[in-house]
Amino acid sequence: MAERTTTAETPVRGVSFWAFLVFMLLVMALFVALGTWQVERLGEKEQLVATVSAHFNEPPKPFPPASEWQVLEGGTYDYRPVSLTGTYRPEGTVLVFTSLANAKGKFSGPGYWVMTPFTLATGGTVFVNRGFVPEASGPGFSEGGSLEPGLISIAGVVRSAEVPGSFTPAPDTTRHVEWVRDPQRLANMAGELPQPVAPVYIDLPAGPEGALPQGGETVIEFPNNHLGYAMTWYGFALLVPFLLFFWVRRQRVRPAKA
Repeated sequence: MAERTTTAETPVRGVSFWAFLVFMLLVMALFVALGTWQVERLGEKEQLVATVSAHFNEPPKPFPPASEWQVLEGGTYDYRPVSLTGTYRPEGTVLVFTSLANAKGKFSGPGYWVMTPFTLATGGTVFVNRGFVPEASGPGFSEGGSLEPGLISIAGVVRSAEVPGSFTPAPDTTRHVEWVRDPQRLANMAGELPQPVAPVYIDLPAGPEGALPQGGETVIEFPNNHLGYAMTWYGFALLVPFLLFFWVRRQRVRPAKA
């Protein structure tokens, strides 16, 4: 008699079945972990925005003397308004290349930050970011441009040093151009300066409309897409059980002999 075959559901429980099941569960756990990490980053970003906004709107406080500059480490003074008394050293000015977008003032696009050393009356030097100038105007500020001589008082916002990356170009010593606002790198190009050099720099506020350098370009807004990222990762995690359900059903359907 000829042998008949019928279709019946028979469970498949081989090594490959369990290996794939464990792998998918690990993937789901990874998605959950990534979503949770983004939720934590969301909380950190919201705290950062609140802290920066609070600091930025404080009245200026005297910049600490050189003997206390250890308090400037770790970003604790970042975005805090301060007042300083000292003397500009225009011959030590360094231009830092940038491309300014979403400018608050009239000028934007390729150009430079004008970073001029400021010798404090209490000792030491801090670099002052006097503002942005368009690329064509850069040569006119390579030696400081027009500056008030003698002892003056200024107010601005403390900013932490920018960290050069592995692809940051070397300084252009011929044109006195740098690529990051790092006080130590700037000091290396500025010549002889009263020591020490502060590990932070100062952003000046906006001046008269249309005046150069164009101050007041401190960015206090931060992109915050962490909630969307978290929802995406959690969505992937929720999708895994459905995919596993249909995959397991397909594995159970096998032709069996009657």
